[in-house]
Amino acid sequence: MISTRGRYALRIMTDIALTQGDGYVPMKDVAARQGLSLKYLEQILPPLTRNGLLTGLQGKGGGYRLTREPEEYKISEILTLTEKELEPVSCLVKGAPECERRQECKTIVFWEGLDRVVKDYLDSKTLRDLM
Repeated sequence: MISTRGRYALRIMTDIALTQGDGYVPMKDVAARQGLSLKYLEQILPPLTRNGLLTGLQGKGGGYRLTREPEEYKISEILTLTEKELEPVSCLVKGAPECERRQECKTIVFWEGLDRVVKDYLDSKTLRDLM
């Protein structure tokens, strides 16, 4: 399940893509348009800026803007930065200890298939698609 953090990250990125023009978009404006808490949005921004998806400017005329064109942002990239994990079951999470039942597990192929379908879908959609 995608958390509010991931869902709000998509809303922030889409809002900025739609409104930035040639300038920076103040987060208070995004919060107001989206009906979200500014304080919570400010907690979502660091991984997006640290990883180069957004750039910020403080002071008058400041705010945030995209660093690339909307069609260059895969939805999977945004969610990977904001979600702890996207796998449908814990045994598929990278770095998780290998399940002792994996060899006889009758459902692992199903979970691997679901994981692949979800990841392929998220890779196939861009920020432009949300606009």
